[in-house]
Amino acid sequence: MSQWLDPLTAWLGTHPQWLGLAIFLIACIECLTIVGLLIPGVVLLFAVAALAGGGALELWPTLLLGYAGGLLGDALSYALGRRFHQDIRRLPFLRQHPEWLAQAEFYFQRYGVASLLVGRFIGPLRPMLPTVAGMLDMPLLRFIAVSLLAAAAWAVAYLLPGWLTGAALRLPLPDGFWWQAGLLGGALTALLGLTAQTSLRERRAAAPLAAALSATLLLALFVGWRHFAVLDQALLELLQGLRSLELDAWMAQLTRLGDVTVQLGAALLLGLLLLAARQWRALLFATLCLGGSALANQALKLLFARPRPDILLQPLDSFSLPSGHSSAAFAFCLVLGVLAGRGALARIRLGWLLLASLPAIAIAISRIYLGVHWPTDVLAGALLAGSICALSLLLVQRHTPLPALGQLLWWTLAPLLLLGALLAVHSAAGSVLYRY
Repeated sequence: MSQWLDPLTAWLGTHPQWLGLAIFLIACIECLTIVGLLIPGVVLLFAVAALAGGGALELWPTLLLGYAGGLLGDALSYALGRRFHQDIRRLPFLRQHPEWLAQAEFYFQRYGVASLLVGRFIGPLRPMLPTVAGMLDMPLLRFIAVSLLAAAAWAVAYLLPGWLTGAALRLPLPDGFWWQAGLLGGALTALLGLTAQTSLRERRAAAPLAAALSATLLLALFVGWRHFAVLDQALLELLQGLRSLELDAWMAQLTRLGDVTVQLGAALLLGLLLLAARQWRALLFATLCLGGSALANQALKLLFARPRPDILLQPLDSFSLPSGHSSAAFAFCLVLGVLAGRGALARIRLGWLLLASLPAIAIAISRIYLGVHWPTDVLAGALLAGSICALSLLLVQRHTPLPALGQLLWWTLAPLLLLGALLAVHSAAGSVLYRY
């Protein structure tokens, strides 16, 4: 792969005027039926996003171009399925690999709209599901609505890490940054990789392994957070360099979703719906995870008493480690992801967890951007929520797995949560709490 990837990135590095088109085309091809299975789109997107972050292209144009390319790939794949219907099985590559289409068709028929949302983050399914949606005559307006939402989350998840990496590489970073970043990044990769592999093999050890690894990394971070001061300061300055009046307003609204009142309201809503549906074990799991994360967060803040960054115009008088917004957001989103994946195959369960985690990741980033937390604070909050979530799941599933929740519950919960999020964001509009 490096035989043609290196020349491509080298050429784009010397011809940055073509970088935007390259991002658009690669995103389109990555989501295009059949073709998206044949190219390493994830590696390509990371590489071109890193070039963009190196100074060739600003963040928002990068994300918008990737978003537009993904939408075009979805539209073309859907159109192919709608045009050929069952005859699409006769296309050259699909005749040789009928399992590509069969797998996507199985997931679509079993999970419907949810498969388009979750399958977006599962490599073998991403380019085939829109084709199956067209082949099985999914209504066009419904497909467009789902594609607009899924492509937005996908563009951020696949392009933002590369762009931030490129932006970091062009900065005069202090000594010690890269070994600290490599240590934390390697530990997180090992945690996620081992947990994912255990889950994909349908091992019962997945939950205890996730709990043990998350708790171990969290303990190491608590013991050694002072040794990551260079990483904390550099990443904080990197995000501060992206600040603008418009982005400040968006981030202030986004961070509002992690406030105690918003999270408490969402938790009560989820609890009442589970209570009304008589989902006692799911209610116990949610209570253990959300309540345990909140109590542990407050106790740990008092224990470590870490001061916040000195950026706010009106400094907060609370402590910083771990981030309360991060732990609350991750706890709630992980609960939703776990419950949404009950009864599904391992790939779909992992896809739900990834999709559900995206809002929590966005809230965590907003805390660093606004200067109210250090990067290790939000990482500690995420690890705290992850370890307690896995432990709660382990306790509730000691004898039998949690059953799948009914679709009626989700169709009731989703609009209510969306409405609550919109109200929370609207209440934050116009509130200037941070120094621009």
